[in-house]
Amino acid sequence: MRWTPCVLLLVALLGSRASAGPVTAEGAQVVRLADGFSFTEGPTCAADGSVYFTDQPNDRILLWSVDGKLSTLLQPCGRANGLCFDARGTLWACADEAGELRAIDLRKKSVKATIKRFGDGPRLNGPNDLWAHRDGSIYITDPFYKRPYWSHSAQPRAKQAVYRVAPDGKEVACVADDLVQPNGIIGTPDGKALYVADIGAGKTYAYRIAADGSLTDKRIFCSMGSDGMTLDAEGNVYVTGRGVTVFDREGRRVEQIDVPEGWTSNACFGGRDRKTLFITAGKCLYSVQMRVKGAGSQ
Repeated sequence: MRWTPCVLLLVALLGSRASAGPVTAEGAQVVRLADGFSFTEGPTCAADGSVYFTDQPNDRILLWSVDGKLSTLLQPCGRANGLCFDARGTLWACADEAGELRAIDLRKKSVKATIKRFGDGPRLNGPNDLWAHRDGSIYITDPFYKRPYWSHSAQPRAKQAVYRVAPDGKEVACVADDLVQPNGIIGTPDGKALYVADIGAGKTYAYRIAADGSLTDKRIFCSMGSDGMTLDAEGNVYVTGRGVTVFDREGRRVEQIDVPEGWTSNACFGGRDRKTLFITAGKCLYSVQMRVKGAGSQ
């Protein structure tokens, strides 16, 4: 066959759209690791591959070790929801009982409440999910979901927004206030891009992170909201809700991972080789073996 310029262009275009195939390992099945919780949320991976997650109705943070053992890290925990580790190994928690961001030092076993309000404004609505930038700043989503343990019923702040806590922990800035109900959030390891799920609008947006930490160049990444999100080393984005839906970096659907629960809240990569996807859903913790590693894993 003679390869004309038109044929070569078509091949190039098709090649650019091809994915690397399924992200799950061949023949892998979703496995239930533990159950008996009230509602699992916020999984995050420690340096050794252990996974921490929350059971918010029971006000506790739990640990699933790399040896497959379950234990309770902290109870009570301020009704922690989303969790993440920063580069220094501090475990950060969105503790929405009092609208706080909490820093947990696992070595000293100490807990410090950091952000509850800023300026002369009211408390945060309900810090939900968060991501730690490599420069030490923290990005948090602050939607409003009425909790039975609150004494108030009205939304404290006018907007459900995304905030950035500066590396020194003293300055808090609103970086996105044009969302209906922001929820899941995740950033790229290089610190240049941020994904924010607007579960109220049924969309997930991608932003460029500017040098000053502000968000620019907002665009629709996919027409699906998400409760929680994670990334893999190939740049695929994992959104949750009805199982786990995987999109490539261009927003094209790659794979659907079904989970036998009515709602899947969140997911993260963990395990010693970071090739296990841990999934919080309903009253259980699940896992599935992956072909790919989590973002930032080597």
